[in-house]
Amino acid sequence: MPSGKQRSSANAPDTTSLSLNEKILKECHDLYIDQERGLVAIAKSLDLNLLAPRKKINLLMIGNHSAGKSSFINWYIEEHIQRTGVAIETQGFTFVTSGKKRESLTGNATLHLYSHFKPLQEIEGVVEYLTTEISTSKQKKFPLVTFIDTPGLVDGDMKYPFDVDEAIIWLGGLADLIFVFFDPIGQALCKRTLNLVEHLNEDQSERLRFYLSKADTAGHESDRQKVLMQITQELCKRPGLNKAGFDMPTIYVPTMLDKPSRCANQIEDVCKEIEKTINQTIQNTLNTLEKDCQKISDIVDERIEIDAEARSYNLKARLRGAFFGILGMLLPFVLFANFLASSSARGTLENLVGGPIAEKLSTYTAPVEKMWHSIPAQYHYHTLIGMLVFSFLLFLVAKFSSRVKSTLSRKQKRSLMEKRDYVQGYCKGKKEKLYKEYLQQSVGAHDL
Repeated sequence: MPSGKQRSSANAPDTTSLSLNEKILKECHDLYIDQERGLVAIAKSLDLNLLAPRKKINLLMIGNHSAGKSSFINWYIEEHIQRTGVAIETQGFTFVTSGKKRESLTGNATLHLYSHFKPLQEIEGVVEYLTTEISTSKQKKFPLVTFIDTPGLVDGDMKYPFDVDEAIIWLGGLADLIFVFFDPIGQALCKRTLNLVEHLNEDQSERLRFYLSKADTAGHESDRQKVLMQITQELCKRPGLNKAGFDMPTIYVPTMLDKPSRCANQIEDVCKEIEKTINQTIQNTLNTLEKDCQKISDIVDERIEIDAEARSYNLKARLRGAFFGILGMLLPFVLFANFLASSSARGTLENLVGGPIAEKLSTYTAPVEKMWHSIPAQYHYHTLIGMLVFSFLLFLVAKFSSRVKSTLSRKQKRSLMEKRDYVQGYCKGKKEKLYKEYLQQSVGAHDL
């Protein structure tokens, strides 16, 4: 397995223009996806499934058709990339992400770009309504965020070209944050929105954030409080949402033409929430990297230990096989010795090897002859057959007891140890280096 220095190449992408957080997520991602040396490929060779971490967080935005989702995205990235208005502008799902050049992708191109969203195509009709808007903006934390703008939700006879509820719920399972925007002058209590929020809250409650958008259009403070009270009461009627500490900040998109407003604008808190999630994602990614390295190391250690046990077992099995095999050969030898000791074979033996040698052989085989004469003559054939059968059984026992387990070849064992050394040395070392760089943003180097 190549070392860290060998991994560097002239074709490696330039990371000098990336922020530290972008660099950390990208380098962690790269450790997984390399075709030969990536953790995903290594884990697959060990029958372990690992998923590469994403380089950005997914932020799902839902709300009624005039809740200001698209306006917020435009404000955040400081580019008019999403159409806005009181009409239902967003008919499908729009992924807004940062890239090298301004471009729009549709349908299958979007699924090709976001491979982890491919199961979305199983929802009939949704692919035609997928769009990706790539912006070159570097404002705020946008390079680390993929916004998912959803269709405006309305009640009544509005027909969607696909099952919008199923699609939003599925996307909610992959989102790192889910922003729910309630519009004080629109359909703030849209039942479809409330039903989706209730459903998402069952599994994604920790990712849900609620905001009263366009708060500056709600009239006086008393009017805003009335709207907030209505929305809060309606939400709290839903199972799982009637919890203590329910919070719904008031936000609106500031513009150059804004008149002084008494409405508190907490839109910067939304940015802080995004940044907090990014930081948490970085920490989770680094921690997961270490855990995955440990999983691979544990599997390698286990396989090497199993191989050592198999080799020890095989040695004992061969010794058992040899023991029973020798016993099986001794019985035919005893029979042959008895033949040599018998008086009927002595004359033949003297003619073959001479008198002195035949005499010596008779001396050595005398105990066998005594044993044979101690058996009544009528049982000689029975004894002979019994000894042959017993000898055959011993050979069978020798064969079965000498069965061995499969073991690793030297090449396989060396490959396993190289993988373990690579993840424990290079990958874990990389994680420690990235973690230190990340922490240096918050604490002094002398504290590390």
